[in-house]
Amino acid sequence: MSASSSAPLPLRGLRVLDLATLFAGPLCATMLGDFGAEVIKVEHPTRPDPSRGHGPAKDGVGLWWKVLGRNKRNVTLDLSAPGGRDTLLRLAATADVVVENFRPGTLERWGLGWEELSEANPRLVLTRITGFGQFGPYSHRPGFGTLAEAMSGFAAATGEPEGPPTLPPFGLADSVAALAAAYAVMTALTARATTGRGQVVDLAIIEPILAMLGPQALWYDQLGYVQPRTGNRSRNNAPRNIYRTADGSWLAVSTSAQSVAERVMHLVGRPEFVDEPWFASGSGRAEHAAELDAAVGGWIARRTRDEAVDAFEKAEAAIAPVYDIRDVMDDAQYRALGTITEVPDPELGPLRMQNVLFRLSETPGGIRWAGRPHGADTEEVLAEVGLTPADITALRTQGAL
Repeated sequence: MSASSSAPLPLRGLRVLDLATLFAGPLCATMLGDFGAEVIKVEHPTRPDPSRGHGPAKDGVGLWWKVLGRNKRNVTLDLSAPGGRDTLLRLAATADVVVENFRPGTLERWGLGWEELSEANPRLVLTRITGFGQFGPYSHRPGFGTLAEAMSGFAAATGEPEGPPTLPPFGLADSVAALAAAYAVMTALTARATTGRGQVVDLAIIEPILAMLGPQALWYDQLGYVQPRTGNRSRNNAPRNIYRTADGSWLAVSTSAQSVAERVMHLVGRPEFVDEPWFASGSGRAEHAAELDAAVGGWIARRTRDEAVDAFEKAEAAIAPVYDIRDVMDDAQYRALGTITEVPDPELGPLRMQNVLFRLSETPGGIRWAGRPHGADTEEVLAEVGLTPADITALRTQGAL
């Protein structure tokens, strides 16, 4: 799955215009680019994607952008200017997909709504990613992943029982929305193969993360049950928690399968629990979580991380160390999978970052380059859609580029 692979890229020939910023829309386009789509990143001439300035930088170069902007060609264009509008329509006429995340009505105000885009290209898939969707009482509000994590019920169910609702320290809702959007794009393109027509994808960031919460809506509908905060414990099975080792490490144990729960009890020297009637189901075990945690936690506390992991592995029971990114970068399984890969970069030299999301046996994806400078490919891309050097100079003079 390296950039040097000679295998054909499965999405080669697909052209995507990425008009979006922060983070769901751009990440959706990145995922498509990782498997060969030609992604053209369109940014404002003086207000680039804010992700270029998010988080740590090296030598003045934002590192987050190196990941989010990988496999993308970079163009500057002011869509609100007449020349920018006309140029975008020329690009859209050659594209398969447009990804945008402006507030509803913004593209329409610029003369770039679905009516104009589909007239320029009836086969176009317009993917609209917003906080709250294209209609409804909140659709006009600015929306970010943090709000989706709060409104979906995720934060309410996350954290210690007596503590506050807890937000994740990274873009969880945006990332889940990006995955959903990439799936939506491919679904719409598959439909186009049958109908010959493009369509609009309307994706609200508040929805995919809600879908990830599983049966919570159904539980409430049928039982009036609201998922409480349980910390690292689960209401569905036990033992399930984080336990500290003798050498100060933390280990995660899960016993979702009955057979695994039984093996753990034999391993930690408490086989009598297995014969208890309540032990026969995950929910029954969850009601006795304190007893089970004491047994497992006490056993692990007397052993080092490696000793506990080795013993669990021999017992065919599920356990994993709690890693930070240093551990991830040094882990043998991640190395075997190629999960972290090295990408050459002319600005910063070799960069290590997460690889593409999955492995395809015949047509794997790959990272061809890391995020490029603002507007690096403007002249080349615009020339490909017929603009002459004089046209490009005129657009620059107008402030459209």
